[in-house]
Amino acid sequence: MMTGKGSWTLTRQVFCFITVASFSDLISGQIRYSIPEELKHGAFVGNVADDLGLDVSKLSARRLRIVSGASKQYLEVNLGNGILFVNEKIDREQLCGLSFTCFLHLEVVVENPLELYRIEVEILDVNDNPPTFSKKVFSLEIIESALPGMRFPLESAHDPDVGTNSIRTYRLSPNEHFILDADSRSDRSKFAELVLEKTLDREHQQMHQLVLTAVDGGIPVRSGTALISVIVLDANDNLPLFEQATYKVSLEENAPKETLVLKLNASDLDQGSNSEIVYSFSSHTPPRVHELFNVDSHTGEIRVKSVIDHEELNSYEIYVQAKDKGGPYAIPVHCRVLVDIVDVNDNAPEVILTSVTSPVMEDAMAGTVIALISVTDQDSGKNGQISCEISKDVPFRLQSSFKNYYTLVTTDLLDRESVPEYNITIRAIDSGYPSLSTNKSIFLKVSDVNDNAPRFSKPSYTVYVTENNAPGSTVCSVTALDPDSEQNAYLSYSIIDRMIQGLSLKTYVSINSDNGKVYALRSFDYEQLKDFQIQIQAQDAGFPPLSGTVKVNVIILDQNDNVPVIMSPRPNNGSVALQTVPQSVDPGQLMTKVIATDADSGQNAKLSYQLLQATDPTLFKVALHTGDIRTTRSFGDRDVPKQTLLILVRDNGQTPLSATVTIIYSIMDSITEILPEISDLSGNTQHNSAVTFYLIITLASISILFIVAIIIVAAVKCHQCRNNVHGCSTPLGSCCCLQHLNSPDPLKTSKINLQVTTSSKVPPDFLEVAGSGPVSHTYYYKVCLTPESAKSDFTFLKPYSPAKPKVGISTSDTGGVKRNGHAPKTLNNELSPSNFKSKAIKSREWDRNIRSKVRQLFLH
Repeated sequence: MMTGKGSWTLTRQVFCFITVASFSDLISGQIRYSIPEELKHGAFVGNVADDLGLDVSKLSARRLRIVSGASKQYLEVNLGNGILFVNEKIDREQLCGLSFTCFLHLEVVVENPLELYRIEVEILDVNDNPPTFSKKVFSLEIIESALPGMRFPLESAHDPDVGTNSIRTYRLSPNEHFILDADSRSDRSKFAELVLEKTLDREHQQMHQLVLTAVDGGIPVRSGTALISVIVLDANDNLPLFEQATYKVSLEENAPKETLVLKLNASDLDQGSNSEIVYSFSSHTPPRVHELFNVDSHTGEIRVKSVIDHEELNSYEIYVQAKDKGGPYAIPVHCRVLVDIVDVNDNAPEVILTSVTSPVMEDAMAGTVIALISVTDQDSGKNGQISCEISKDVPFRLQSSFKNYYTLVTTDLLDRESVPEYNITIRAIDSGYPSLSTNKSIFLKVSDVNDNAPRFSKPSYTVYVTENNAPGSTVCSVTALDPDSEQNAYLSYSIIDRMIQGLSLKTYVSINSDNGKVYALRSFDYEQLKDFQIQIQAQDAGFPPLSGTVKVNVIILDQNDNVPVIMSPRPNNGSVALQTVPQSVDPGQLMTKVIATDADSGQNAKLSYQLLQATDPTLFKVALHTGDIRTTRSFGDRDVPKQTLLILVRDNGQTPLSATVTIIYSIMDSITEILPEISDLSGNTQHNSAVTFYLIITLASISILFIVAIIIVAAVKCHQCRNNVHGCSTPLGSCCCLQHLNSPDPLKTSKINLQVTTSSKVPPDFLEVAGSGPVSHTYYYKVCLTPESAKSDFTFLKPYSPAKPKVGISTSDTGGVKRNGHAPKTLNNELSPSNFKSKAIKSREWDRNIRSKVRQLFLH
């Protein structure tokens, strides 16, 4: 306020608006101060620290600063005491022009934590400008016939001050013809009109000198004067006349040049030159109006002359005068045109980044403030309403703190490994039509946190190492990846120790901690260790460190480094295996099976057998893959009684290895010669191992169980047959019992190896059972076959009466049961009773020989 002595006393008005935002650590407030203009540098404005409740001692540490939208830094804060002072002299008229209110908007930004305060400083007007007129002398021509009461607008004075400091009234020097009438415009400014009070007489006084004084309402009062020269003209009876004293029209800003604003139409009842009207701007029309508009002197059309900006001024007053050509003393008449400038959405919003925090930790909590943003739009009304948005595919959102201020906050935890940096585009859109928008990009980096454990490129590894490898050779190489960065991604490899065959795993292999290469510390032996497993750990250098493991399966590949070992036949003396065979063996008879093993595996252990040398190569053959030695023909009288065979056993390795065995066969003429040999061999051998013993017991047990099961089923069936009086003709099916046709001793035949076959020589309802070996017999049984019996699980034999033979039966060396649809017509003479006794004797002898031979084979 201004005191009576002319000094300024500061009145401070503080309005605090504290708004707590929805994000953490950010408090916004608003303070308002009022100061007069023209204060000197250092003038006190207010104590910001006290009004905002800030600790004065921490202002420097928290980097308190003033952010102003003005081009000059008019105000500044003393960080030592928190006082807001005038930094540069403020001229209100220069800053705000003719606006009734003048505010200087400031933002106070404090960091650690980030806080924002808004300060509005109202600049109060000081009456430092006197009213002035555009000219010192104004000429006014008034016809002498002017009637009392006529009004003549006068040039208005200009005072850049506002309010009470602006023009309050006009005064006119005393005279007898004119009085002054002052009125207010729509903008509250004053203008004066000269009112004729007494008729003029040009012949009496041709010119009148009047002094016009403009007085403002400030303290102290200031004034300005202008001289008005009233020239009395000769009479022109009729004056031009406008249809309206005031015209109102709307015009859009940015209207093209030559756009018609208004067409004026004034009329004059005079004739001739006195009725021809010329239009022009009045003398007190502001210069800016002359720059923006033009009036056609003949048509009265007001058109746009230059670009009109609503943001500069939203309305204009145009004073147009109409004057006839009635001579140099024609009197002009005036009208007022009020042009309202309609706002057009021609200004895009402006986005200002007040503060940005970058980089941000990837584990920052949701709601962390990243940036402080302000938006402005020079348009007004709906065109100046702004909304902000960001893309929805980023973990950020905008929060409105107060009008046209936003904060950018996180909405979720960030993941640097997925997105290491963000280019966030903030789009500000106004509500005009068509709407305008502005994009502002914020480049934000995400700093790494050790939140990812190392991961190997494979879930597990399987490597193959050939045995007999050189110590120090590379076994494999493992690779782990860590999506973290820098120290958090630096990996070191190690082996998790465990025991293998009683030794530490680290005595077998080692690993390079930098590159993950695994080396063998020893030579591996496939026959001792076929495979083993390594568990490798990769650990990063973060804090705390994270690790991952992977299993490596090491498979030892075999090399052909083992010679085949012959297991059977075992040599009887030295490296020779002795075998005794009867001379009566048949061609293709299995003599010996050579059994060999190889400690290697795969192709290295695949064995083949070859007859390398033989006394008589035409007498024996060796199976290539099984090692079976068989006769190719029967022994003859000319054959050497001792046959020597050299058998080669070879593996299938790349460099094959082999072993040999020599077998000597002693060919005996009769069974009686074989038995002593077998007895001797049996007595000398020492191979009654536990394995052979268990094998014999197992085979015997299975055979006994099978025979018992057959006997039980047969007994049940036979019992049913005895109860059935119809024999094999029961309606329920066939029920027949086994009866030997041609055997002298059926019990003895059970010791013979029997074979059951079918033959075209035997009728369809008979079976042929034959023995095999050196001594063989053939027996025939009748079979009861019915449609019902074919459906049962067992078919039992029915005894055949020799008194009523129906078919011919013959012996066969191959044995078996032969069935055919055509029965022979006669019986073989071998079925006669005279042959039964001799065959029984041979059968018993053959049984004893076979028992001895089987015992010899088991011993080998």
